[in-house]
Amino acid sequence: LTGLCAEEVHLCGEAAAIDLVTELLYTTGEEVEVLDYQKLVVFKVSDFYNKMKKYLKIGPLVLCSAFRERNIVCRRLELGKSSSDLIGLSLTFSWTKLAQAKKFNDPDDPCKILVATDAIGMGLNLSIRRIIFYSLIKPSINEKGEKELEPITTSQALQIAGRAGRFSSKYKEGEVTTMNREDLRLLKEILNKPVDPIKAAGLHPTAEQIEMFAYHLPDTTLSNLIDIFVDFSQVDGQYFVCNLDDFKFSAELIQHIPLSLRVRYVFCTAPINKKQPFVCSSLLQFARQYSRNEPLTFAWLRRYIKWPLHPPNNIKDLMDLEAVHDVLDLYLWLSYRFIDMFPDASLVRDLQKELDGIIQEGVHNITKLIKISEAQRLLNLENVSADSRSRLPGTLKSQARRMRGTKTLGYKAVEPPSPSAEEKSLASRLVQQGLLTADMLKQLEKEWLTQRTEHGKDRTAPGTSSKGSRRKKKEPDSD
Repeated sequence: LTGLCAEEVHLCGEAAAIDLVTELLYTTGEEVEVLDYQKLVVFKVSDFYNKMKKYLKIGPLVLCSAFRERNIVCRRLELGKSSSDLIGLSLTFSWTKLAQAKKFNDPDDPCKILVATDAIGMGLNLSIRRIIFYSLIKPSINEKGEKELEPITTSQALQIAGRAGRFSSKYKEGEVTTMNREDLRLLKEILNKPVDPIKAAGLHPTAEQIEMFAYHLPDTTLSNLIDIFVDFSQVDGQYFVCNLDDFKFSAELIQHIPLSLRVRYVFCTAPINKKQPFVCSSLLQFARQYSRNEPLTFAWLRRYIKWPLHPPNNIKDLMDLEAVHDVLDLYLWLSYRFIDMFPDASLVRDLQKELDGIIQEGVHNITKLIKISEAQRLLNLENVSADSRSRLPGTLKSQARRMRGTKTLGYKAVEPPSPSAEEKSLASRLVQQGLLTADMLKQLEKEWLTQRTEHGKDRTAPGTSSKGSRRKKKEPDSD
């Protein structure tokens, strides 16, 4: 904020930052003007009803805190709703989000339920009547860089809940509630809390500062330079040093690549998700190409991401496409800094729009993808179980007989063998085509086991087992 080269800067945010911004800009001799705008449409916290279907009317949004939660909610709601009534909103992609938002806002569209993450509060105009919080717990990073699970803050709750109701739409009053009864009281407490003022601003070491530091420590890696710089930094109460773990992660990732310090610094500030291996390897590959002085052309990028791509067949495929989208974002981000080495930004934007369409198709069919993924996971578990049983010594029937009456020892009876490899292959194909679901697969497995057991009994001659003859003596007819 203090280093921007502009005559006038407009900030939009909550009142908690007014005092801090005023104090910071007072030290630089800037003038601060505060304009307060009131929301034209109010929202209320609705009481929880026993039947959640009362909430699933026109205009609800089910809010989740993570991609995994979004998939769970889509699956639960899909059990009681038509898939055309339900839509899952993509996490990050502008074109996909805009298309899904337009679909949700259209009164003639059958889509009536929107499932999204908390990113819904960022830059979308939605006609939402009711917002339902699936969970009020959100992971956060503490000062030590450790992940913690904490309730959402008052600022986050107000920003999201404020989306309920819209002045220009037919929803003149918004409603907010929770999916779980026990969360409703917590939501009311969070919304009624006063917003704590922001007391300090973060400082990130600049490239010039790191270069001056490196002049005195020429053989030190960038990651170690950052650690030393932070240790020697002294700030007053208005500032704190930003968390630089992501910066250091990127620095260690490309440390072995020969780059100048300033170029290395820029690559390390690139916004990447270090939990996505393909995005991290792409940053490494981009840096390697740059070090060779080889421009990253549009043709090279197409080969690298293996274009053309196909619509996703399961949730994993959808996440892989989102990772490719992040790689294209990374290319565009670097093209603003190194236009000569990343020369085809306009072509990459067009490519990204095509990818948005593919992702949009996957998001539209997300409930079907979730069912297919569940069925495939079940199939894999059954295959592993079958392989484990096939490795046991002896015949399964003899083991099953030996295991009878051993429940007190904690043993379990051995089940009949699973379908053959050919049947598994057919099941896999049916699952991939969406013709089989997890429930259907379970039912078929039960029927197959029942038929196999009855067939085995018919083939067994009476009196061949001593235990079998003893059981006959215990039957009522023999008394």
